[in-house]
Amino acid sequence: MKISENTSVALPIRNLLAIVGAVAIGVWAYFGIIERLNSLETADKLQQQDLLEASKQLPVDQEQFMLLEHIAQQVEKLEQNQEQNMTNKVNIERLQTDVERLRIDVEKLKDSVRANIGKLNGNH
Repeated sequence: MKISENTSVALPIRNLLAIVGAVAIGVWAYFGIIERLNSLETADKLQQQDLLEASKQLPVDQEQFMLLEHIAQQVEKLEQNQEQNMTNKVNIERLQTDVERLRIDVEKLKDSVRANIGKLNGNH
């Protein structure tokens, strides 16, 4: 079989239209996907650029962040100190009641010692 410029191909028009339509749909789908990828890539690059610009800090901002961190550390120390003072208050109140009880006991002992000294001196 020889193929040349004059070789004829018998193809029904319906099949030819189906092939042309399939190729057109394929090309349209391909370029649609490429367009969508380009759109997403552009959006991603813009978002990354916005994030980079937002992350750039001025010296004033850096100083404020440092001050905030310092203040946060001081607040934590104050909270710990406050918690310790709360337990100290309970201990101090307990010690005050114990001292008062001891004072009463010492007075009783003084009275009994005075009474015993009085008995020894003959002052019943």
